[in-house]
Amino acid sequence: MNRRQLLLRATALAATAPLATAPHALAAAADRAAPAAAPSPQLPSRARIVEAARRAADHWIAAHTDPGDNKWARATFFSGLLTLYRLTGEARHLRYARSWAEKHGYGLNGGVTTRHADDHNAGQAYLDLYALDGAPDPAKIAAIEESLHRMVYTDRPDKDDDWWWDDALHMALPPFVRLGELRGDRGYAEKGHRLYTHTKSVQGGPGLHDTASGLWYRDDRFLPGGIVSPSGRPVLWSRGNGWVTGAHVKALKALPGSAPHADEYRATLTRLLAAVRAVQRGDGFWNVNLGDPAHLPGPETSGTAFFTYGTAYAVRAGLLPRAEYLPVAARAWNGMVATALHSDGFLGYVQGVGDRPESSQPVTRDTTSDFGVGAFLLAGTELAALAS
Repeated sequence: MNRRQLLLRATALAATAPLATAPHALAAAADRAAPAAAPSPQLPSRARIVEAARRAADHWIAAHTDPGDNKWARATFFSGLLTLYRLTGEARHLRYARSWAEKHGYGLNGGVTTRHADDHNAGQAYLDLYALDGAPDPAKIAAIEESLHRMVYTDRPDKDDDWWWDDALHMALPPFVRLGELRGDRGYAEKGHRLYTHTKSVQGGPGLHDTASGLWYRDDRFLPGGIVSPSGRPVLWSRGNGWVTGAHVKALKALPGSAPHADEYRATLTRLLAAVRAVQRGDGFWNVNLGDPAHLPGPETSGTAFFTYGTAYAVRAGLLPRAEYLPVAARAWNGMVATALHSDGFLGYVQGVGDRPESSQPVTRDTTSDFGVGAFLLAGTELAALAS
């Protein structure tokens, strides 16, 4: 959605060449492509971080008095908004989120029989709203619980190939883990891990996780021998890797530190963050293709925001050294605030819906989307905790 469309609405409403062979070469190329002026590697104050996040949230809400559908993109916005609410206690943010959930009766797109990960993403916000109640209302999580219970126990429980694209990890792994912890039932986390393992190590033959680099292919069309960039380099989509980052962070936040599979999630996350650190642009952003800095180069906010969220979490959790990785997150946040966040709170340089670098081009200062704002809010709240 470009800025003109959003402002009109507001007015009306009031690899053939394996990446693993040369991560250092990618980093060098990214540096050559980056502008000379670099954002500060110092983290702003907590107050400044919260102000920027609040500004982005309030702009989106003002432009969308109808809170929208309950599909994956809007659900990602509400995941970020409710995370911001837990930090700031802004009552209007909670009211807006509740109005969205109540509009849909706390239901799922596709109904309770859905197995599609995108449909389960709304369950993250429903679980948040349930947890925020003084006296939790089971009706708020009835749909997500019934849908996941079917997958775990009654509807082909041995079918583990539903998550064939890497975005699915963010959409659905966190609800599986969180419901398991809420109910004290390991069956949910185990089912989620089997689905995760298929995506990571089985889908398309080798799985979508490139073990040599630590990055992920969006789906099996992009595996070696498949789709490549115009110059023959791998296509490792930034936001696809951002979705994977968010999935790992949210799962680890929900799991006890000693839980089965937590070590794997921590190791996989930190490996991914090390890989993206090597290809960060000089302006703090990441390109849409992490595997080829010459392929549609330029700032992109949604992938950048998820990498900021993941890096900040990993630093705060002690998974990565603060001295090396906090500047990565700070540069990314400072770059987004300086370049993508307009003075009125509009968040630009968000690549729209798609599955590859070519999707929803061109990406400009006037292109935005709900999931990009949600990712920015997740990043801001995690950084604010570091700045406290």
